Amino acid sequence: MTIPSGSPVTPERIMQFAWGYVPPLVLEAAIRHRVFDVLDSGAKSVREVHEATGASERGLSAIMNVLVGLNFLAKDTQGSYSLTPESAAFLVSTKPAFQGGMIRHCSEHLIPRWLHLNEVVETGKPVEAVNQEAEGSEFFQNFVSDIFPMSYPAAQALAGHLAASGGAGRVLDLATGSGVWGIALAQGSEQVRVTAVDWPDVLPVTRKTVARFGLTDRFSFVEGDLMQADFGSNHNVATLGHILHSEGEQRSRALLAKTFAALAPGGTIAIQEFLVNSDRTGPLNGLFFAVNMLVNTENGGTYSFEEISSWLAEAGFVNARTLDSPGPSPLILATKP
Repeated sequence: MTIPSGSPVTPERIMQFAWGYVPPLVLEAAIRHRVFDVLDSGAKSVREVHEATGASERGLSAIMNVLVGLNFLAKDTQGSYSLTPESAAFLVSTKPAFQGGMIRHCSEHLIPRWLHLNEVVETGKPVEAVNQEAEGSEFFQNFVSDIFPMSYPAAQALAGHLAASGGAGRVLDLATGSGVWGIALAQGSEQVRVTAVDWPDVLPVTRKTVARFGLTDRFSFVEGDLMQADFGSNHNVATLGHILHSEGEQRSRALLAKTFAALAPGGTIAIQEFLVNSDRTGPLNGLFFAVNMLVNTENGGTYSFEEISSWLAEAGFVNARTLDSPGPSPLILATKP
């Protein structure tokens, strides 16, 4: 994303960015018209994909050639298209690592709101505050299942780490969403019991996902906003998976203090976020996501490890540290003395 030192200045990058909306929209069109699903059984021509999907040959030819250029499809000398390892792993809807829900989320929810960015920057006010229950419940009902594949590998890494250090025991899964964090920890140990907290309209999605994994008897469910819900006490682990960025600094600090009170001595808090560095010059995904929070929340943003560590210390936690895991950033762990 940077221009090499000494290279002549050209408008090439600006022209590339001007078409930056194309890849996600082409991916979405291919997902909606089942291109990747159809090709999962083997290479096919545009006509064969047309016959299997009902989409126009003209439309399929245009988007499938773009997908070849993006290395999501391969094309042989006979004009047959096939999946690449990347699309076979992540863009076939029947596979557990399917990422298409995130693409749909971008096109249906994010891009329409980002089109108002000029106004949002001027006013500092979001298009819609999805972190507020009245406005966000319907949004998250549809969204939390789509991002399950994004968090599941990191949650599994956390489960493995905790199992190696004595197990998770009683888990408090805050703003549980799909239940991904509690599910992975419960899969990691038969001793785990999970208290899942979220809005009343989101918990039915949690219950459904937990049931699909056969873990209902190991979960209890608590309805309510994070600031009002009863967290209980003496939990061994608390998870906050991609929550602080929508809460903003003031609510995040209060939430960490409340979480500290709900943990048993020796308990661990685990946080996943889109971290930025301390001077906010990168990583780029964290900087992008800060603008996403500008567009979609009242006070949200992205934070550095140093900032979150200071909030953890303020709440009473010690030994703030990172755990390498799959995902946009390492996990942040800290301990209640």
